[in-house]
Amino acid sequence: MADVKKIATRESYGNTLTELGKEMPNLVVLDADLAGATKTGIFKKAFPERHIDCGIAEADMVGVAAGLSTMGFVPFASSFAMFAAGRAFEQIRNTVGYPHLNVKIGATHGGISVGEDGASHQCNEDFAVMRTIPGMVVMCPSDDIEAKAAVRAAAKYVGPVYMRFSRFASPVFHSEDYKFEIGKGEVLQDGTDVAIIATGLMVNEAIEAGKALEAKGIHARVINMCTIKPLDEELVLAAAKDCGKIVTVEEHSIIGGLGEAVCSCLAEKCPVPVKRIGVNDEFGHSGPAADLLKQFGLSAEHITEVTEAFVK
Repeated sequence: MADVKKIATRESYGNTLTELGKEMPNLVVLDADLAGATKTGIFKKAFPERHIDCGIAEADMVGVAAGLSTMGFVPFASSFAMFAAGRAFEQIRNTVGYPHLNVKIGATHGGISVGEDGASHQCNEDFAVMRTIPGMVVMCPSDDIEAKAAVRAAAKYVGPVYMRFSRFASPVFHSEDYKFEIGKGEVLQDGTDVAIIATGLMVNEAIEAGKALEAKGIHARVINMCTIKPLDEELVLAAAKDCGKIVTVEEHSIIGGLGEAVCSCLAEKCPVPVKRIGVNDEFGHSGPAADLLKQFGLSAEHITEVTEAFVK
C-alpha cells in the first residue's frame, strides 16, 4: 500500500493564494509578521508588490484589509487563529462584519495541534467567536485538496469569510476531482446506526473511527462538515432522522463550535441525542501535537470508544 501523503493545510493556503494571484490581479495578501509560518511568504515571493506586512499589529491589518476591499481589492488577512480571531475580534466585527465587507481572514495554527507553542497559541475558541458575527462564513477544511478548494471558493464569494488552517500535517484523502461548495457537507461513509459529524483535522480521525466501528458491527455515517457557518442543516437533519443519534467531533472547545451549531439546529427541528467530542472547558498546554491530540481525546480510538458506548 502506498504511503499516505500528509500536508498541513497552511501550506495549501499559501500555495493556493499564489495560484489565485496569477488569476486575480486585484487579490492582495496581508500578514502580521508571520508570513513564514502562515505560508503567505509563498505568495510574497511571487507577488512582493501585493503582499503587505503590517507587523505585529493584527487590528491594523484588519483595518487595512477593510479599506482595500472598498477600493475593489480582494484582501486575505493572515495570522495565527489566536491573534486573528482573538486579538483582532473587535475590528473584524465592526470594520468587516458590520459593513459586510469582502475581506477574507486566513487563520493558521488553530486548535490543540499547534503543539509546542502551548496554551497561549492553541486557539480553541475561534469558531465560537466568529460564528457570532452576522453574515460571517466560517470554514475549517479537512485536508490539502479541500483547503485549496475552500480558499478558491472564498475568493469568489462576496462577503466576509473566516478560514482556519492547521500547522499539523494531515492525511490527504480527497481526490483531485472533489467538488466543494460553501455551506455544503459531505457524506464520506454511509450508515444508519449513528452519524459522526466532524470538521478539520478530525475528519480523518472520524473516517478511521467509522472503519473501526464497522468492524464491530456498528454502521456509522461519517460526515465532513467543512462549513460551520452557514451549517448544512439539510444534511444534519437527514442524519438525525436516518440514524437517531449524532456524534460531533472538532479540534475546538465543545462550547460554541460545530457541536453547538449542530445541537442548535437539532433542538429546534429534530431533537435526537447528541454527544460532543472536542476540547472540554479547559486550556491546552505545550507538547508534541500528535501526543496532545490523543491526550485530549481527539483521536480515532477515542471517537470509536465514545461512539460505541453512546450507541449501546
